[in-house]
Amino acid sequence: MKTKRYWGKAIISFLVVLFTMPLGHALMILMEHCLPPVGIHYAAFAMGFVGLVMAIIGVFAKGDTRQTLWGLFGGLLFWTGWVEFIYVYYATRFGVKPLLDAAGNIVTRPEYLIMPSSFGFWVMFMMLYIFSAKTGCDFIEWLQKVFFRNNQVRVTLHPMTRHTSIVTFMELNAVLWTCYLLLLFCYDDNFLGDHHPVTVAVAIGSLIASFFMFKRMLKISTWGYSIRFAIATVIVFWNAVEIIGRWDWFTEIWIHPLQYVSEMVTILVVFVIFAGILIYNANRKKKNGDATKREPQDGTQ
Repeated sequence: MKTKRYWGKAIISFLVVLFTMPLGHALMILMEHCLPPVGIHYAAFAMGFVGLVMAIIGVFAKGDTRQTLWGLFGGLLFWTGWVEFIYVYYATRFGVKPLLDAAGNIVTRPEYLIMPSSFGFWVMFMMLYIFSAKTGCDFIEWLQKVFFRNNQVRVTLHPMTRHTSIVTFMELNAVLWTCYLLLLFCYDDNFLGDHHPVTVAVAIGSLIASFFMFKRMLKISTWGYSIRFAIATVIVFWNAVEIIGRWDWFTEIWIHPLQYVSEMVTILVVFVIFAGILIYNANRKKKNGDATKREPQDGTQ
């Protein structure tokens, strides 16, 4: 029997999450250009706080898709405001210099030079997910099978209290964090370097993995689950985009939004249209009484 494929849901979910990547980068650049240094820090703190509140509001929202959207947009604001801009603040405060190439162009911004220092905290979170929690993340489930397959002592994994908004919020931040650390260690000449074979393998592997993840997305019939799966798919795909951009194979227009206004506005308009479709479908499901349907567990929660 041929499996039905949901091309519309998969493409719209993928593009909505995909467009948040360049828009998020552009937002940071615009804030740094348009706001004074003190104003940037206040605005970033407010942004992160709003993102946190949005994720919490999502806990009490009705409907799987609505909860997912609250967690997604809340997580994006939280990451930008309370993660990236906090690194910007401390890098600026303590005078961390950017990494420059031979021509004097910025290769790695100061905040990303100090972000790998969070590696220990990342390991701490992964210990929780791998050894204590039942998740729907394929990679974590594979690690659990590796660690527990021949274990003589029974290990029982229990799912954490499930709130779809928090699942989405944590999935977004955990996968972003993981991929940032992976890329920054790859870029570091003390470890690998931009053109090291491992870095090339990460780019190719991410591109191939995202293709198979999208193929799996096509089988998902509901909006909420499709959006949550798109988060991991897009971030893995963006690894390849970041590395290829690092090689100067194309112009990263989101790094220079003021020079590519029409292109960035086009991305924003398309994003708003597709996000509007998701919100419309979420509201329609609520009116039809279908919004409380449970989804299979997924993500990093």
